[in-house]
Amino acid sequence: MKTPGAIDALIEAFKRLPGVGERSASRMAYHLIERDREGAQILAHTLLRAYECVQHCARCHSLTEDTICLTCLDESRDPTRLCVVETPADQSAVEKTAAYKGYYFVLMGTLSPLQGIGPKELGVQALLDRALDGTVEEVILATNFNAEGEATAFVLTETLKKRGLSVSRLARGVPVGSELEYVDIGTIAHAMVDRRLS
Repeated sequence: MKTPGAIDALIEAFKRLPGVGERSASRMAYHLIERDREGAQILAHTLLRAYECVQHCARCHSLTEDTICLTCLDESRDPTRLCVVETPADQSAVEKTAAYKGYYFVLMGTLSPLQGIGPKELGVQALLDRALDGTVEEVILATNFNAEGEATAFVLTETLKKRGLSVSRLARGVPVGSELEYVDIGTIAHAMVDRRLS
């Protein structure tokens, strides 16, 4: 028996989400249509509204419904610090720590020559324009600690330092509350290299 076309399309739509395979997509689609039609309506309405209203902030490239996001409009933040992250989700993670009170720049990805994403596609010029606005003193690179994030951080460090900016990178180390015997060797090695005096 063939599934109706609308259900197939919904399953395919859910499969576009990261980490969602055929089974999960199918479960979500059938759940919404069979058991939560009101939820399906809310999801459809909310998704359409976000699609129509959300855009990139003209200053930091994060997501916002306005031309400039609320973070960039917050004058209580430290204008001398600029934290560079890969995605709006990464910005949110840093913000939740309440340990950083400067501004942000969101790259919306990482350098990936195999996928045709170089400095131009990543918007490095826009980052330079923002970082060289005359008030930024330190650029904090908060890219992920994978191959792409490390390569992006390296290129950005070289580019920013040539312009006379102070560049720092998030520290790597042993997670809080962990026991050394259960931490992977690479993390321990980075923690040892990046150690500091206490």
